[in-house]
Amino acid sequence: MDRSADAAERRLRPPSLFLMLAEARGVFEFNTSLLLSPLLMQAPKGDGHPVLTLPGFLAGDLSMAPMRRYLKELGYDAHAWNMGRNFGGVASRRVALRDLLRQIHLASGRKVSIVGWSLGGVYARDLAVQMPELVRSVITLGSPFAGDIRATNATRLYEFLSGEAVDDIPEIRAAIAGDMPVPTTSIYSRTDGIVNWRTSRVQPSPTAENIEVHFASHIGLGVNPAALWALADRLAQPEGEFRHFNRSGPFAIAYGPAEQALS
Repeated sequence: MDRSADAAERRLRPPSLFLMLAEARGVFEFNTSLLLSPLLMQAPKGDGHPVLTLPGFLAGDLSMAPMRRYLKELGYDAHAWNMGRNFGGVASRRVALRDLLRQIHLASGRKVSIVGWSLGGVYARDLAVQMPELVRSVITLGSPFAGDIRATNATRLYEFLSGEAVDDIPEIRAAIAGDMPVPTTSIYSRTDGIVNWRTSRVQPSPTAENIEVHFASHIGLGVNPAALWALADRLAQPEGEFRHFNRSGPFAIAYGPAEQALS
């Protein structure tokens, strides 16, 4: 067997058809969050700093409205991206996203935390690489940024609609897959039906961590109660400080075990 064939064998596969069809459970995750809203409001309160929310592929600001409402109630200055539906384009969106981040920073006078769902998380990591002086932290939800990022059930559609091939931006891919210059948390699920969960994991370090949410769907990660609790906890950390997520809270049973950070 030649090297190319061997490499092909090692390539990751997109999630199975069963997991993709099971994405419909995202509605249940949203309803569960509504039922548990009194408990979710017991999460650590915010300090008023701005949080930019970036939607996933084919989604718009409406998809992250429940999250923004939750963050505002906790005391954050939550911002939508106001760019309509996300039809992709990591390279083509860079200028507009940089301008947006700069505007939010100038208006608030504070560093901005960025929360990106799926493709939005890829944008978030790219912004942190480009403009770390404006970014307080990055939190991604089910975002494919590491390893074989073609292992999703949306790659072909992304390339068709965005006009960008995933393999056309190797320098951006390499940058966002590496260590971030700001504190970083990746929230993911092994039962993600759109993105192979292995592509969503960071290399643990003193300022980078993974939080696995059991049984969450891809389209439900942004409204899943355990994911929202983890998000609120991460955003509440004081600027310039980072501690790894404590899984002993009210949703402890929903999280995978903590990973040891490399020193």
